[in-house]
Amino acid sequence: MSIEVGNKVSGKVTGITNFGAFIDLGSGKTGLVHISEISDTFVKEIKDVLKVGDEVIVKVMSIADDGKIGLSIRKAVDKPAGEVTRPQRESRPYQKSTTPRPEGSFSKGRKDFSAHQDKGLKNDFDSLMSSFLKDSEDRLTSIKRNTEGKRGGRGGRRG
Repeated sequence: MSIEVGNKVSGKVTGITNFGAFIDLGSGKTGLVHISEISDTFVKEIKDVLKVGDEVIVKVMSIADDGKIGLSIRKAVDKPAGEVTRPQRESRPYQKSTTPRPEGSFSKGRKDFSAHQDKGLKNDFDSLMSSFLKDSEDRLTSIKRNTEGKRGGRGGRRG
């Protein structure tokens, strides 16, 4: 059988690396099965699934201009009709977190800003900037106060 994209061919495992397995396809051709294309299930160690010398059936996925052949074992296996190879994730719409944020959270300033926008108040740049600077200073003061006693290391207290 000729080696063309989409064809299924049999081959022999000639080498195993941490990223895939090399398959001898005969007539001097060798291809690579990437670790993600070995099985439908998660493969941590290729050596747990394949051994050098194993006969496998692979599907030719790609043939590069430089002669490199990309192979897949999991796509070579025929699945019963209607079976999905990998479970699809449920698509969930974006939901805001209902978890309360701790005091001094950085999103506080954004809430304040959006509240001003929602009320339709027209603030000029200077008042918005001064409000931001005030909130920023308050947050920095709070952070310094909370971390002052927690510092340690080499440059700590000497006595």
